Amino acid sequence: MKRWSRTGLSILASVFFLSTAACSTGTDGAADPNKPIKIGLLASTTGALETYGKQTVNGFELGIDYATGGKKEINGRKIEVIVEDTETRPEVAVQKATKLIEEYEVDLLVGASSSADTLAVLPLAEDYKKVMIVEPAVADSITGSDWNQYIFRTARNSSQDAVAGAAAIAKPGVKIATLAPDYAFGRDGVTAFKQAAEKLGAKIVHEEYADPKATDFTSNLQKIINAKPEYLFVVWSGANTPWNQIGDMKLKDRGIKISTGVPDIHALKTMNVLVGMEGFSVYHHSLPQTEVNKWLVEQHQKRFNEPPDLFTPGGMSAAIAAVEALKKTNGDSNADKLIPVMEGMSFETPKGKMTFRKEDHQALQTMYAVKLEQGTDMPKPVLIRELTPEETAPPIINKK
Repeated sequence: MKRWSRTGLSILASVFFLSTAACSTGTDGAADPNKPIKIGLLASTTGALETYGKQTVNGFELGIDYATGGKKEINGRKIEVIVEDTETRPEVAVQKATKLIEEYEVDLLVGASSSADTLAVLPLAEDYKKVMIVEPAVADSITGSDWNQYIFRTARNSSQDAVAGAAAIAKPGVKIATLAPDYAFGRDGVTAFKQAAEKLGAKIVHEEYADPKATDFTSNLQKIINAKPEYLFVVWSGANTPWNQIGDMKLKDRGIKISTGVPDIHALKTMNVLVGMEGFSVYHHSLPQTEVNKWLVEQHQKRFNEPPDLFTPGGMSAAIAAVEALKKTNGDSNADKLIPVMEGMSFETPKGKMTFRKEDHQALQTMYAVKLEQGTDMPKPVLIRELTPEETAPPIINKK
């Protein structure tokens, strides 16, 4: 059987091995020590979300190392990870997921970087009876209307972001406008934020949705200015951020305060205009004071000569969750064995303890209320307080 080789950097490889075990045969997932456990990882390793995909892959590789003590095996079964680039295109994500299941005969799926890609793949997990750990896609519908029993999510969802974001700025009578990309991630994020903010007494005076690939936000921002909000809450992801134009159009001088989730390090470098704003953070390497995070920061710096970024701990958390579940089944990767042990399962991550909620398999997790202050070479999120997993628990919205 053909053995696949590493090409280029591991984070960009279409296939990489975490073991040298021979390829497995069969798809029953039985705990045969002669068969590797195959994990198919879907990520955007090219395109607009390339940096997110790379972070997830790096984190996942580190997570396998951490959770197995460097052995990369469970009960004698080697762990083999196969990475496929979705190109941030749902139709490609389906093709690659099908390839992972049918050609590579993976035991589990992980991914993807885009919510649209992930939503397209969810039915395959159910059709082929494969557990899928969602990371880092955040659309609420993944653990809501489009959820099925094979789906578990270590990534936070839009509602968790919303609760954290609303806690930072929403008060009775406060007028808030929103800006988000016009697809599932953005619309789910705004819907969830609106519900959380209105619950705290705030009023949403305008919702603005921009082309996800936009580079000119002038018309979008003008509509927001015309609505005369006190705050603009921004939901955004990707390299084409609106921060520079927010500064150029002087929203702060017009009395509009900006609030958002603190993004990855690359985007953070463009956010000097937002110094002083209060918002929330999903993760910054300086925030969690956990033993797992200390290990992650140290190892990531050692291997990649830079600190872990926004989606690195998510990749690590997904790997830890997979390994801990497989340990409980003695290496048996059958979904009917994994699902019962994963429902309600708690596991330690860089952000502290996560727990897969039994009702919808969403991982409850810590978030961070922060203030953006000027650092040495870029703004830095400074902790105001930790938002507990119970405090940021999203509503259960699946109907199955």
